[in-house]
Amino acid sequence: MKTLLLRATLALSAVAALPLSAASPARPNVVIFLVDDMGVMDTSVPFLTDAAGRPQRHPLNEYYRTPNMERLASRGVRFSNFNAMSVCSPTRIAIATGQNAARHRTTNWIQPDNDNAGPKGPPQWNWRGLRKGDVTLASVLRSGGYRTIHVGKGHFGPRASEGADPLNLGFDVNVGGASIGAPATYYGKRDYAVGKNAKRSAAAVPGLERYHGTDTFLTDALTLEANRHIGDAVRDGKPFFLNLAHYAVHSPFDADPRFAANYAQSGKPAAAQAFATLIEGMDKSLGDLLDHLERLGVAENTVVLFLGDNGSDAPLGHQHAVACAAPLRGKKGSHYEGGVRVPFLAAWAKPAPASPVQARLPIAVGGSQPALAAVQDIFPTVLDLAGVPWPVGHAVDGQPLASLLAGRRDPARSDAFLMHFPHAPHRSDYFTTYREGGWKVIYHYFPGEASGGSHYQLFHLAEDPYESADLAAKRPAELRRMMQAMVAQLERHQALYPVDGGKPVAPKLP
Repeated sequence: MKTLLLRATLALSAVAALPLSAASPARPNVVIFLVDDMGVMDTSVPFLTDAAGRPQRHPLNEYYRTPNMERLASRGVRFSNFNAMSVCSPTRIAIATGQNAARHRTTNWIQPDNDNAGPKGPPQWNWRGLRKGDVTLASVLRSGGYRTIHVGKGHFGPRASEGADPLNLGFDVNVGGASIGAPATYYGKRDYAVGKNAKRSAAAVPGLERYHGTDTFLTDALTLEANRHIGDAVRDGKPFFLNLAHYAVHSPFDADPRFAANYAQSGKPAAAQAFATLIEGMDKSLGDLLDHLERLGVAENTVVLFLGDNGSDAPLGHQHAVACAAPLRGKKGSHYEGGVRVPFLAAWAKPAPASPVQARLPIAVGGSQPALAAVQDIFPTVLDLAGVPWPVGHAVDGQPLASLLAGRRDPARSDAFLMHFPHAPHRSDYFTTYREGGWKVIYHYFPGEASGGSHYQLFHLAEDPYESADLAAKRPAELRRMMQAMVAQLERHQALYPVDGGKPVAPKLP
């Protein structure tokens, strides 16, 4: 009952204070809805397509329940080849800066207190993440007149750094963002923390004290806060940028009791059932957000960009047994597609073809886009939509998505993606992957079991989307071409390499 009263109070206060003139702002609002550890198969929305480009359903699409993702997909466009970095901090900073991780050099996830390079990782890698004064999407939008709101996981910098607090990175509002990469618990009854002094637990989610002691699940608490701050921005007549970065569906796999009954008869292990409840709770958050935008009268002026930050970490099987992201191979942290392919949906919260605001960024309704795109593309896309100039002197690796969102091909785009992970230990160690068109090459700096003892793996994803046939030995000319392109990209980004005996180990051409 306490939770229900709290929800009602927050919702009513957000709506009641709104002036009628605030219902139609002249500038578009932007929501980035970022889900932690959500891979492309962790949803009932089919993202993978057949050879003709038609969405294909697979068994995992039947297991998960995400009706609000289906609702958003019906209002916009889904991408079947959208890529992130294989772990979280590199992706989050790529979204914030528009730069590939090889350039911004936060190439691994950020530990709260120490360098996480790995035994042979590059000593100069950017383990301190973002700093105050760095160019970020939030800081550029704020300079352009936007109210900038961060709710949820930050993980932009370690505990004692400036980047630990999103308020130092261009956000006007921060709820829940800190150095932590995962919550201690999702349960409000435990104050979203653990330990003898729960409120000071190292992994406590900050800024949610009003929900302490209630049965409000963490995902729901963050949604309530996001909706509250959206309401404030609309009341004040300000266009807003909301970075709603859920801690879900990252471990710990605390079951969301609101949805547990939906999976009790699935026959899957308890952890897999709990993970599915986190997925469904995240989906409910999306629905609550869309409903709130409509109540406020700003849905037609608000674009929603929904995505995951790396491949799936669902507790359904070993990363190379493909159970986790089947039929894709691999999972979070790996060099296969299951490690980097993520869901990406883009839609106006309420499509209105005659809207002058939506005319700035037409989005195909109900379409599927097969073109290759990646997380760094969000930065220039949002700035172009907002009418805010790109920052002078700041390198932007991302390419605007406008043509792809409209359902068209864009011949001006580079059809390539570089994923650089010069670190260990993890599911795959010390590797770089490079995609170009239908081809993908993987370079292993220190070959081992994961690569069959070879530096190289080569796949033709256009014909072998599940990476089952390594063509490195059979297609030497193609391998050399792809490796030359990979090295050129690494050099263009001034990438750092692993070290051996204190010396950098650059890729070797075959």
